[in-house]
Amino acid sequence: MTDTVRYLIRDARILGGERADLLLASGRIEAIGQGLSADGAEVVEAAGAVALPGLVDLHTHLREPGREDAETVATGSRAAAMGGYTAVFAMANTDPVADTAGVVEQVWRLGREAGYCDVYPVGAVTVGLKGEQLAELGAMADSPARVRVFSDDGMCVSDALLMRRALEYVKAFDGVIAQHAQEPRLTEGAQMNEGVVSDRLGLAGWPAVAEEAIIARDCLLAEHVGSRLHVCHVSTKGSVQIIRWAKSRGCDVTAEVTPHHLLLTDDLAESYDPVYKVNPPLRTAEDVQALREGLADGTIDIVATDHAPHPSEAKETEWSQAAMGMLGLETALSVVQHTMVDTGLLDWAGVAQRMSAVPARIGRAVDQGRPLAVGEPANITLYDPTATRVVDPAAMASKSRNSPYAGMTLPGRVLATFLRGVPTVLDGKIQ
Repeated sequence: MTDTVRYLIRDARILGGERADLLLASGRIEAIGQGLSADGAEVVEAAGAVALPGLVDLHTHLREPGREDAETVATGSRAAAMGGYTAVFAMANTDPVADTAGVVEQVWRLGREAGYCDVYPVGAVTVGLKGEQLAELGAMADSPARVRVFSDDGMCVSDALLMRRALEYVKAFDGVIAQHAQEPRLTEGAQMNEGVVSDRLGLAGWPAVAEEAIIARDCLLAEHVGSRLHVCHVSTKGSVQIIRWAKSRGCDVTAEVTPHHLLLTDDLAESYDPVYKVNPPLRTAEDVQALREGLADGTIDIVATDHAPHPSEAKETEWSQAAMGMLGLETALSVVQHTMVDTGLLDWAGVAQRMSAVPARIGRAVDQGRPLAVGEPANITLYDPTATRVVDPAAMASKSRNSPYAGMTLPGRVLATFLRGVPTVLDGKIQ
């Protein structure tokens, strides 16, 4: 997407602090100051809204190719823009799996054609996500998509030797393995978090140790080979403790938490509404509190949505047969405000770090997550934290409707999203 029009954002609070105007031209921030003017520039009145660097999601499921009934790169990109994102990393569990240079290049090109945000394909670690042999990691890294993040998300790389080989391999091009931490033998048939609620409902439990054991193992492996490890969707108090321990040893490990794991708890399963069925499952209030504290103190590095769209027939069925996953892109910033900012655990500068700068660094997205400064790429989100809204899945840009926040009142509203100085969203509407 290109545009020759200059934009003047008037009266924004940069990272929630000083009020200033921002002049955007030629894809970059040309000037920052008070009382700016520019002949011919289109004026966007921020009226004191918070200006953040464009958000970056390291964990998005765009479903294309193969599952376009749930989402496409275009519809997922629009949902991302509506949520304030200027870049997303598209997970590899498509059909065919993104385990070759050809498939990741296809996803990358679809993202460029859509133009609503930068789409960085994530390559599979193993062929077909089967956990048996390494995929074409080097070829994907050398492709036009320049893949640097590899994950079998949805499946765990449970074989320790294979995981070690993957960690060793990606060192050559500064890649990172993003692990879905789930010991498969401990979670066979699991339907929800193992605990008091699962016992009461008679549903097979997904124990915390199944996540924690893989995280501990992989941190030690990453330390042993001197490679980068990223832990997807951390969900338990014990996992936070293990990651904190690993970082104290100097292990090069990063971790993410999803918005839904910062807010929702396993007692929602008592409704038997499959919209609350997700992997890893919703956990206890104690886990939620530990996750919030871990995100606040930097043990958990980033927020990632794990945006997982599903067609209605995959969710509107009995719990045991329903697909796992929730929408996240269009509500993430509101949930983070509700759980982290309004509670005093983070300020807006901290949000910018955890939802823009650090995920961009982990994924090596060099032009994303940059500070709001003169000369930097004009990837900007304008957000009104004083607004409120009732979440209506039918009004979302995503092709799917499986939002766990339906009917919930959440704070905040994305007013505008700029990708390299061009608005993808203005006045809360897709452009």
